[in-house]
Amino acid sequence: MLEEIPFELPELGREPDQVFSQVSNLIKTHSADIGAAWIMAHMDPPTPEIAAKVVGLNAEYNQNLLHPDLSPLATVVEKRVIDWLLPYFGMTDGHFCAGSTIANLTAIWCARKHGAKTVVASKDAHISVAKAADILGMKLDTVAVDSAGKLNRDKLTNLKEACLVLTAGTTGRGAVDDLSPSGALWTHVDAAWAAPLRLTKYSDILDGIEKADSVAISAHKWFYQPKDSALVLFKDKKALRHISYGGSYLAAPNVGVQGSRGAAAIPLMATLMAWGRSGLAQRIEKSMADAEKLADFLRTHDATELKQKPETAVVTWRPKRKEIKGVLAALADTSSQTQIDDEVWVRQVAANPFIEVDLIILKIKGYVESA
Repeated sequence: MLEEIPFELPELGREPDQVFSQVSNLIKTHSADIGAAWIMAHMDPPTPEIAAKVVGLNAEYNQNLLHPDLSPLATVVEKRVIDWLLPYFGMTDGHFCAGSTIANLTAIWCARKHGAKTVVASKDAHISVAKAADILGMKLDTVAVDSAGKLNRDKLTNLKEACLVLTAGTTGRGAVDDLSPSGALWTHVDAAWAAPLRLTKYSDILDGIEKADSVAISAHKWFYQPKDSALVLFKDKKALRHISYGGSYLAAPNVGVQGSRGAAAIPLMATLMAWGRSGLAQRIEKSMADAEKLADFLRTHDATELKQKPETAVVTWRPKRKEIKGVLAALADTSSQTQIDDEVWVRQVAANPFIEVDLIILKIKGYVESA
C-alpha cells in the first residue's frame, strides 16, 4: 500500500485525474468496508450516498461558519437543522462542532462559566469527559457503576458546585444512566451514541434528557454522517453567550471552542430530507432488532455467555469454552473488545443498517462449536 505513495514530497505534479484515480483506488482497496453485511464491531455506520455527495460539494465551496458572509447558506441551514432536532431533546439552542469530544468540552466549559467547579461522571463515561476536565482545570470525580453499567446514583454526594455528566449509551456496554434530575448545578448528557433514539419508537429509553442543561450528540454515529460532525444543545437560549467571543475581524461573535469550521449541517439536512424522520427511525430500529436477535442467540447457546440484555444495540458476550483472544482474532471484522470489571468481553455494535445478523450468528456459531 505505502509503496504506491511517494516517500518524499513530489517536486512536480501530475494530472489531477490520474491522481484522483490512484487515490480513489487506494481508498476503495485499503479502507474498512463498514457497510458490509457482517460488520458489527464499532459505533461507525456507513455514510449514505446523498451525504457523501453533499460533502464533496461542500468542500468545493468551502463555507466557513466563522464568517457569516462566507457561509450564507450554511449559517441558515445549521439553525434550521438544529431547530428540527431541539424539540426531541427539550433544548432551545445549540451549534455544530467537529465531533462529540468537542461537544462535551463545549458543554462542560459552559458549565464552568455558570459556576461549576468539579466534573462528576461514571467510571464508564467516555474519555472525552476526563479530557475536558483536564483542559478546563476542573477536578474530576468518577463514580462507580452498577451491575448494568449505569452510574450508581447512591454514590453521588454534594453536587451543588458540580457539572454532572450522565451518559446515554456508554461506549463499552451501551448503558444509559438514569437521566432524571439530580440536584447538580449543571447536568450534561453525553448522548453521543444513543441520542437519535429520541426520534424512534425507543424514545423512552432517554426519558429525562429534556431536564438536562446540555446534550452532546455525535452525528457520525446514528445520524449516519461523515466524521467530524456533532452537535451540542443547550436548555437555556442564553447559554451560548457565555462561550462566545468577539474580535475586530469578526462580523458576528464566535461561538464555542472552534474558530473556522465547515458546513456539517448541510449533509445532515440532505440526509434527513431524503429519509424523513421515519426513514431514520426505520434504520435505527432495525439495528436495535439486530442486536436483540444476536443477544437472544448468545443467551440461549450453551457455548456462549451474554453479559446483559442490550439497551442501545451494543452486545457484550464471551465464549464459555474457548480463549477470548481466539474469538477476537477469528471474528476481527465482526467484533471488538471491551473491559468490564477488569475482564475482557467481546463487543458488537449494531450501527451498520446493512447488517445481516444471521450471517454473524453463523460465524459465531461456527467458531464456538468448532473442536
